[in-house]
Amino acid sequence: MPSLNPIKILGHLEFNIADKRIPHNWKEPLEMPARSHFARALTPEEKIAIPNMPIPFYKPENLNRYHQDACNMIGGQFRDFHDAIVDAVKEAHDQWRMQAGFTGLQVMALAAIGTPGCLVGPDLEPLIKNASGVASMEGNEGAYRDAVAGGVGKCFKAWQDAVTVPGLPWYPAFVAFPSPMAPPTPNVPVPLIMCVSPMVVQLLVPGIMRKMMEQSLSQDVRDKDDDKKYKSLFKCIEATLIVAFAIWLVSQQVTNVMGTGPIPTFAPPFVPVGPVVGGTNLPGPGQHVMA
Repeated sequence: MPSLNPIKILGHLEFNIADKRIPHNWKEPLEMPARSHFARALTPEEKIAIPNMPIPFYKPENLNRYHQDACNMIGGQFRDFHDAIVDAVKEAHDQWRMQAGFTGLQVMALAAIGTPGCLVGPDLEPLIKNASGVASMEGNEGAYRDAVAGGVGKCFKAWQDAVTVPGLPWYPAFVAFPSPMAPPTPNVPVPLIMCVSPMVVQLLVPGIMRKMMEQSLSQDVRDKDDDKKYKSLFKCIEATLIVAFAIWLVSQQVTNVMGTGPIPTFAPPFVPVGPVVGGTNLPGPGQHVMA
């Protein structure tokens, strides 16, 4: 199974279009003498500054050096957090892939049937929190990390628990097999998106994952954020992850799901072949969704 391939610049662009300003609610003085005092307080060199980020996360209310320096510093911190938490989700997802697998499938001739719950794997939330690049975060960063982990983990778990195998033609050899028992046989590879989950909306529809993140953020952090910066942060993370999950679902091939089962009609020489009836698959964590 291929890794997530997040396109981080999508999140950078999403934050940029939110048009967040620093300082928040600051207005340049327009009336005299305050206007004159403000103009004289800055040297010509201090009145103009240039962003140090190609896609700024924050924009200055005034183009002076001090406002721009604040935008560069705070915007850089938010950009670095976005990139680090996206990498953490990717790392956690890779660990999930190594342990996930299908179990409890029914095999009837060529068809494989799996009910909700047939795809099992570990919870993403603790894996994200303990990822190498974010495990040591503290303060607001730690709160943001936990909120993203909680939101992504809940959405991914909802998708996983609802995954089904809707009678996919995985075992064509089992239609007419010349033996009383079909040996373990790998399935015909198919894209993971064909294993239908009605809860895929949790991963692909804008707004759902972001809301889960916001609900997972501590109330204290939300109350202290007058500018609601966390909303823009979660929205840009969601934008990056939605595209990553969409690409992964259609590019991932489900392979090596080993099916087996009896052929009750096998009765040579009169009935030398028959279909598998009431078969199942061999559970194998990390085999079915890892390749």
